[in-house]
Amino acid sequence: MLPKDPVMLFSFLNMKLRDQYKSLMDLCDDFDEDEAEILKIMRDAGYVYDRDTNQFK
Repeated sequence: MLPKDPVMLFSFLNMKLRDQYKSLMDLCDDFDEDEAEILKIMRDAGYVYDRDTNQFK
């Protein structure tokens, strides 16, 4: 289960992307989450996913 708070989600996603997953798609597959929905939630909170660095900024 992913954190609901966008700031906590930002931290959680970046930690997992750094330590365990080579892409957001892999993370979403593992957590059974919709990648487009995660991207929307994060974008609405002011964060953008950078595929090159595999992190949200």
